[in-house]
Amino acid sequence: MTIKSGVIEGFEGYSQFSSLEEFNHHLEMWLAVHKHDFSKGELVGLKRLSRFAAKIPGVSNAKIGTVLKAIHEEYNELGISRSTFKRMIIKASNLGIFTVYETERKNGSQSSNLYVFNRFPINEPPEKEKMNHHIKTINPSETKTIKNNKREETSLQQAPEDHLFVSDRIPKPFVDMARYFFPSAKAIEEFWKMTTIAAYKNNQENEPDSILSVSLDSFNQLVRKMKSNVTVKNPLAYYTGILNKKFQEIYFSDLFEMEF
Repeated sequence: MTIKSGVIEGFEGYSQFSSLEEFNHHLEMWLAVHKHDFSKGELVGLKRLSRFAAKIPGVSNAKIGTVLKAIHEEYNELGISRSTFKRMIIKASNLGIFTVYETERKNGSQSSNLYVFNRFPINEPPEKEKMNHHIKTINPSETKTIKNNKREETSLQQAPEDHLFVSDRIPKPFVDMARYFFPSAKAIEEFWKMTTIAAYKNNQENEPDSILSVSLDSFNQLVRKMKSNVTVKNPLAYYTGILNKKFQEIYFSDLFEMEF
């Protein structure tokens, strides 16, 4: 059968988010780390697709043509091409931002794809299955039997909510990530303090997007090290070392581009 409006509710079991706000927070963290992996046109396509994933947080089965038309209208007849949108889909699925499923009608013919946005891997790397962009086939009529796959909260996520008292000067995506491992407001603020110091030392203090991206990437690297067999005696110092290295790379890259 042809998927009609309203059938999107049948895919509710695929949502990994309890609310639209939670979905938006995870998407912000994905973009903070991977925004520069996309061209401007691809980024426009990704952000617009995410807006079609609001009714069921993180789930969309909008047709490509529908998304492109919305972009075309929003940007006053200056949209993006279908090929650009498809490149975005491949990149985003390879990065693990979302998983693509094919859907089929009762007669076996293909219908619009289902895009299921994944949670940002705060506690663990994306599952191999989600990192693989191999497209799977599902039948919409079978989705009613699919169990809700929202991830259970881990013990780290159940820590005291001291993070709620963190300074509002610290970007929420960073707080959301750090609180799982260091729920103390003081600890989170110390990590961010070292972030701003490292940014200042490398002439990046006026680049908020760059600061957030580097901080999330550096914190992810710290977490991976903490989960390995290597003991991290001083997480803050280790994190600061990663920050300085990454900011220095950006600094020298900027100098090279300026032919300084």
